[in-house]
Amino acid sequence: MKEAVIVAACRTAAGRAPRGTLKDTRPEHMGCTVLGDLLKRAGDLDPMLIDDVIIGCTFPESVQGLNLGRVLVMSMGWPDRIPGMTVNRFCSSGLQAIAIGAEKIMCGFADVVISGGVESMSQIPMGGSMMYPNPALVDMRPGGFTGMGLTAENVAERYNIGRDEQDEFGARSQQKAEAAIKAGRFKSQIVPLTVKKQKQLP
Repeated sequence: MKEAVIVAACRTAAGRAPRGTLKDTRPEHMGCTVLGDLLKRAGDLDPMLIDDVIIGCTFPESVQGLNLGRVLVMSMGWPDRIPGMTVNRFCSSGLQAIAIGAEKIMCGFADVVISGGVESMSQIPMGGSMMYPNPALVDMRPGGFTGMGLTAENVAERYNIGRDEQDEFGARSQQKAEAAIKAGRFKSQIVPLTVKKQKQLP
């Protein structure tokens, strides 16, 4: 079995949905900015060497619908021979895309794969579009349709995790992130992104 390695990696900065700097920035623009920089970081990689583009997306609908992975390939102006696919595994969609890319290389089905995730929570309706699950399945397996909020409450109740513990964990996470940002830990991985500034009301 072949060995799969990550040759280059980068990302945009994170925005504050739904009212941050990136709220009016389409996901294709963010994705293409990263892809362009990624090729440079990989030694000016020739797009003709790319065997597949695999993109994870939590909400592959609305502006992120119709196979975002393929949309990015076309938006980059890359040859039609380069395929693209979109993977949905909710919060782990991007990681799953990377895992699939590695598997393709390890199994000998590809030599060069670009994998990652693209998401604009600002451009998608809160909670996504209206869901119409099969009523029979909802009755049999309601857990499969439980949102993150209720799931968090169920986990907290089952494992006796109090609100104070949750707040402390959240605050500590933010403090670690702030310290890492101030120390410049993320600077090398973040790609500059040009955005249109919205006109201010008089």
